[in-house]
Amino acid sequence: MRFTLVIPVAPERDAEIIDSIKKLEYSRKEFHVVIVRGRNPSDNRNRGVDNALGKYIIFLDDDGVIEKDYLNKVDEFLFKHPEIDVIGGPQLTPKDDAGFAKISGYALSSYFGAYKISNRYSCNEENCDVDETCLTSANLICKIDVMKNVKFDTKLFPGEDPKFIADCKKYEFKIGYSPEIILYHRRRPNISGLIKQIFNYGKVRPQKESFFETLKMPFFFVPSLFLIYLIFLLGSVLINPSITGNVIGIGSLNMFEFWWFLPLIVYIFLMIVFGIYDSIGNKDGKSFWKLIFIYPIIHLSYGAGMIWGYLKKGATTG
Repeated sequence: MRFTLVIPVAPERDAEIIDSIKKLEYSRKEFHVVIVRGRNPSDNRNRGVDNALGKYIIFLDDDGVIEKDYLNKVDEFLFKHPEIDVIGGPQLTPKDDAGFAKISGYALSSYFGAYKISNRYSCNEENCDVDETCLTSANLICKIDVMKNVKFDTKLFPGEDPKFIADCKKYEFKIGYSPEIILYHRRRPNISGLIKQIFNYGKVRPQKESFFETLKMPFFFVPSLFLIYLIFLLGSVLINPSITGNVIGIGSLNMFEFWWFLPLIVYIFLMIVFGIYDSIGNKDGKSFWKLIFIYPIIHLSYGAGMIWGYLKKGATTG
């Protein structure tokens, strides 16, 4: 048998992706499905591998949607690059997502909205040497031999997939990305859901790796540093309103005060520019007004989560 499809599912949920799997145009003799229920997705995936019969393990999220030629696309990549041990593809916003969910999908796939992590949520060029910024466990294919050496960390959720990819790198497994291997995944439908999701992503970063390991990818610190800057800026204005001449206006700032406000000015400028760019790129001009609201939600939520993660880690080890 060629493929084992492992789907972790929480006890109260249904595996919606089964509807897509039933429509796959691929020999039923060459793949089987393992559904593992439990509260811990990492443990579910690890236990699913124990029941695998295929040469390749495919991890899919329970609420995802795949096209009928999904396994054919996986095969095409594997035949083209047999040396690759771990393969993944983009996690795109479903075409029928609407409202806040659709526009938050625009933001996550934006270079300004998510920087390198945007690679996970958009189609890019095929690449045979990628890292955690391109792949997620919602859409991940591994040779069975990989799973004999690397397991999902049951102490992490979310964040188990970046840790898994990083561990694969340590074992020198070759990791690839194909824009043709697509899974559609619904976005959070409201502000509170998005804040919680992104906050948790930031919170687990300190659990996943040491501070010095994160320093190798310093862009992860930017949201936290920006949040700290905004807190100090707000505090300064509240303590000394004369900083802005008692009004918010650039014209009233002296040179020192101008430099103090410059990061915020640059951020607002970039937010507007990318808001225009991303709304045009997605052929949805009206999304501009929501995008410039969602960008800071993503950045500040991640920054707050990461700070909380370090505080919690410090309290635990202190």
